[in-house]
Amino acid sequence: MSRLLIGLSKLSSGNYARIHKWSFRSFSLTPPYMKIGTNLTKDSPDGSNIRDVLLFDPTKEEMITVSDKTFPKVLVESRQVGSSHGWGVFSNDRDDSLCISDLYSLLASKSNPKMIPLPSLIDDNIWNVAMSSSPSEEDCVVGIKSRGLVLSLCRPHCDKSWTDIEIRSVESSVKFETANLMFSKRDQRFYLPVPRGNFLFSWDLNLENNESPKFHELIFRNIPELDESEWGMLDACCGRSEYLVESASSGERFFVKWYVYGDFSSSHERYDYMTKRFMVFREEETTEGPYMCYTEDIGDVCIFLSKSEAFCIEASSCPGLKPNSIYYIGSGFGIYSLTNNTIHNFQAPKGVPTSVSDPYWIQSPSSL
Repeated sequence: MSRLLIGLSKLSSGNYARIHKWSFRSFSLTPPYMKIGTNLTKDSPDGSNIRDVLLFDPTKEEMITVSDKTFPKVLVESRQVGSSHGWGVFSNDRDDSLCISDLYSLLASKSNPKMIPLPSLIDDNIWNVAMSSSPSEEDCVVGIKSRGLVLSLCRPHCDKSWTDIEIRSVESSVKFETANLMFSKRDQRFYLPVPRGNFLFSWDLNLENNESPKFHELIFRNIPELDESEWGMLDACCGRSEYLVESASSGERFFVKWYVYGDFSSSHERYDYMTKRFMVFREEETTEGPYMCYTEDIGDVCIFLSKSEAFCIEASSCPGLKPNSIYYIGSGFGIYSLTNNTIHNFQAPKGVPTSVSDPYWIQSPSSL
């Protein structure tokens, strides 16, 4: 991830000239966007500072500068460890405190971003974060999946500690370190796809009695017909991750497999990782139960994958988004077209850092 943008070609001077500044209140409908970084402009005696925030708009492939954003001291001392519903989760390495903030929301206050404290977490090696709803809602439940095989749940507005669930006790032979947590609005459950497996585990919102997960077997249908060399290439992929994604508006659900190939570069003495393919399976209800059916047509839907909780929106809701596509950050940075199984790599504008520490798609509140 630290080499996310290395190798991407520079924008032409014509495109670079389109880089501009946005104000927070200048639009009513915005696409998801990626935070590239920040530039410090002023330090304050109270420990806070003022920064320009650099964002990437995937609809126009432009860099956006949000100027003069106030970073409170708590967030100056913290790093982002997750994102869901357009809110970030931040961890302070000095005192192990956690908080949720709308710091990078385009609709947030420039001078006074909202901050919601969270209880301290014993295992702070966080992999990803999912939320049942916007954390501004009183009944929101936050789920944190750590690499230490622990699922931690809490209600920020009423709980003083986390409910920790040991995932290791579920199935010791399965490697859950990089499993991606999501929340289903339709089912009111947190889901965890088993890496390289054909099943899911889930937990409901009853935090007091939630140690034993519910088991869901995945039955795949309409597996694509690939030749032997293509299957061999996918088998050789050193990285594969799985995501369960649900449309907030329709409840339609997709299971996504992401294949990543690693190639050793002798000149750089490291492995370079690149996205090779995505496979998408649509959940379909039948008289025999739900099936995951392979598809290359998800219609007007765009799926967004990164270190944020995975989400999808309708392309028609944000002009410039490409339907039937996957927008991804990690092992490349681009758009995967399901129509023809091709990749369009985003281009890196001049002056953009070649290392990106926060590889998150930030979901706009207008698209929730």
